[in-house]
Amino acid sequence: MTSKDTMGNGNKPTESDSDPTIGNALRDLRETRAISARQLAEISGISAAMISRIESGQVSPSISTMSALSDALDVPLTSLFRDIVSERTDFTHVKKGAGIVSTRLMGDHMHHYINLAAHRRRDLNFEAHLVTITPQDNEPPRYVGHGVLLIHVFEGSAYYHYGKQKLLLEEGDSLSVDTELTHGVTHILTPKFVFLSVQAEARR
Repeated sequence: MTSKDTMGNGNKPTESDSDPTIGNALRDLRETRAISARQLAEISGISAAMISRIESGQVSPSISTMSALSDALDVPLTSLFRDIVSERTDFTHVKKGAGIVSTRLMGDHMHHYINLAAHRRRDLNFEAHLVTITPQDNEPPRYVGHGVLLIHVFEGSAYYHYGKQKLLLEEGDSLSVDTELTHGVTHILTPKFVFLSVQAEARR
């Protein structure tokens, strides 16, 4: 016996019962790119009638159909599942002046930071900290890691080393780096140096 979700007349694969979430995502992606259903059909090789049925929630597309549509729209396949995934995601909303205040000790060095966000997904680690460093007798630590780091300075100025580069960071400046090279604040030039640190890296 064959399942009606996978086999139809003539033993040809067919689309399964309806799932409106995938259809909604497909329509949003198509309209965002200003592509008509007929244009998408020509690019993907999926009939305009089938695209219309998917978008209206009459059927759920097979993996091969979704793959063809995502390739045609130049988006990851998971984009078509975004409304399903969004039901099982976390968000963090930190009000002004709030957040978890922490102190980091590394040898003789100490600095304070407020944890604004921390997300651990199967594919990604994401952190955002508001960091405050004051001049100390010892030099702040340097780091090596994976992924990308963004820094935006709110107050003060300091020198920041990235590999062999020595960069002056001042209020209002932003810096983004690949974290595979040694990096970190080296000399603080003002009574305190306050910056937003945002880091994202793929989980290994």
